[in-house]
Amino acid sequence: MRVIAGSARRLLLKTLDGLDTRPTTDRIKETLFNMLQPELADCMFLDLFSGSGAIGIEALSRGAARAVFVDMRLDACRLVRENLRRTGLSDRAAVVQGGYLRYLEHSKDTFHIIFLDPPYAEAFLENALEKISEIDILDKHGIIVTERPEGKELTCSLPGLERSRDYQYGKTLISIFRKQQSEDEI
Repeated sequence: MRVIAGSARRLLLKTLDGLDTRPTTDRIKETLFNMLQPELADCMFLDLFSGSGAIGIEALSRGAARAVFVDMRLDACRLVRENLRRTGLSDRAAVVQGGYLRYLEHSKDTFHIIFLDPPYAEAFLENALEKISEIDILDKHGIIVTERPEGKELTCSLPGLERSRDYQYGKTLISIFRKQQSEDEI
């Protein structure tokens, strides 16, 4: 796996061994960041189920001001730190080991972009989206990007969030949510 563009372009990233983590393919990552590029400059980026940190590192490499990487696994957090050192992006990042709900409940940060790619077999995606819609962690023009497998529907009701687009890449679905604007902001 590698960083596709930006200041760390072409640098190789280490990945976790085993099948517990599914790195986002370069094709999906490139398409995703081409869509997000106008939003990335100086943004705060949250990679909530970070795994190797490849998505948040790509965001930093392409101009995000800061990224927070959250993962429950100690080995994943160690790997994210190593990948940040390899790319020279450590000074603009924070790595948090812990559960995603606990992090969301206690975070004092506001994010412009939140990326959610949790383990597919769990209800983590729905739970994270519901928690984000309940708390004020997303910037008023913020975006949430979710990755999930084909066939896994997102049926949860999300007050304050609008589903803007869905994309399919092979057996992977990407959904984009935006913070709902009030009448005063439109």
